[in-house]
Amino acid sequence: MVDTMALLPPFIRASRIPRKPSCLARELPADDEVLLDAPDDRLGPALVAAAQGEYAAASALLTATRASADWENRDRYARRLAAFARSRDEWYEAWRTAAPHDPDALLVGAQLAVDRVWRSPARAELLREVSPLITAAAHGDLRDPVPWRIALDHARGSNAGHKYFEELWEAAVRRAPHHYGCHVAAMRYLASSWQGSLPACFDFAELAAQDAPADSLVQALPARAAFSCLTDGQTDGPGDGPADSPADGPADGRGPEVPRERLDAAADRAIALSARFPAADPWPAEVRNKLMYVLVRLERWTDAAEQLRQIGPYATSFPWERFSDDPLAGFLEIRYEIWDRIRDEARRRTTSPHPRSEHGERARPGDH
Repeated sequence: MVDTMALLPPFIRASRIPRKPSCLARELPADDEVLLDAPDDRLGPALVAAAQGEYAAASALLTATRASADWENRDRYARRLAAFARSRDEWYEAWRTAAPHDPDALLVGAQLAVDRVWRSPARAELLREVSPLITAAAHGDLRDPVPWRIALDHARGSNAGHKYFEELWEAAVRRAPHHYGCHVAAMRYLASSWQGSLPACFDFAELAAQDAPADSLVQALPARAAFSCLTDGQTDGPGDGPADSPADGPADGRGPEVPRERLDAAADRAIALSARFPAADPWPAEVRNKLMYVLVRLERWTDAAEQLRQIGPYATSFPWERFSDDPLAGFLEIRYEIWDRIRDEARRRTTSPHPRSEHGERARPGDH
């Protein structure tokens, strides 16, 4: 068994001796109340039905997202349903057999096919065989951007050229200019084709966020670029799965070529987005978990503590599975680290004649 904590950032590898709860800890759910990848009230019943071999609830769920053009949830639900089908696919096979031309079944099938071959050494070749399934899903509903997000992931995994990528990208943004999943997939492709040029990825993410509405998930895209920077520019699977080879980021808390102020600005933009959603809500949980990791790496402990409050009981596998074979344990360990840092900062402020600001510099009059 791999030591799960060995893959966490160096400053998280603290003693595992049980800690006394701090004031912050008492404000948060107990460890045994924290849930990993908890489905929302719409997805939950569909997964329960799928576990019983029934596909009608999944079909109704995806049909509703298509009817309301709820593309962000459609993308999320399709990923989760495909992930479930990887281990238990009898319900999906029954659905595909009963409705072979159903746009929703085609979408889940395309995602499932990509997921199944992504880790194969022969990925590029196998993905080319999957192309007809993605094309069929795209033709299922011409308004739907989600098949084009899958196509963008497919382009990266199959080492497609820039011209083909640009055609896919234009088709995706024509359908949904601010679809978060398509932007993430595009940024991953660009990072791969630019050989991990982090400043270029930041440029893409920042321009996209500037053009997006204030409540769009695209506002979190620069924080995702910051995450890539702080994890040494790793690329990952077609969804938000674990990296091919987990690694720690640079010890100084920032990646090469990206100034600290740019990382802070990305985090600040994501903090503003997080504040627009209710606390303890599964919908923005993944954005908040990723943001909390970025804030911890930047040693912005007060901001990280606030995201802990906003996360509530909703831990997500991404990003913690990138550093631990037990993502829930990794999340809980970092909670304790944040509590300890907040306590230490409070003690320091009461004893130091020169308190420090959140970004680590000596505080000046007027700092908040």
